[in-house]
Amino acid sequence: MEVTHPTEQSLKNMALIGYILLAASFVVGVTAIAAVVIGHIKLSEAEGTWLHSHFRWQVRTFWFGLLWSILGLITFFLIIGYFVLVANVVWIVYRIARGWLNLAENRAMYV
Repeated sequence: MEVTHPTEQSLKNMALIGYILLAASFVVGVTAIAAVVIGHIKLSEAEGTWLHSHFRWQVRTFWFGLLWSILGLITFFLIIGYFVLVANVVWIVYRIARGWLNLAENRAMYV
């Protein structure tokens, strides 16, 4: 899919910023909040375009990552929480990398 419309290019830039913010959250955690806010705002604007799937992907990455982080922290004292947290980090890194690569190739995310 080729980006042809200026609005699509703007949406693609915002999706890229979302992936950058998600990746930066491993260093500065609050950037993930900015990423999810952007994702929620741009979801409706991107409706009907291939970029809608990227914003949805980012939003789901944030919320499910948060859920598994909380569950991992709650069960950390049972030792299983450590494995949940490690698996969560691997899953989040995978989702950021896969999304970013698909965005660079102008491809939609298929879940």
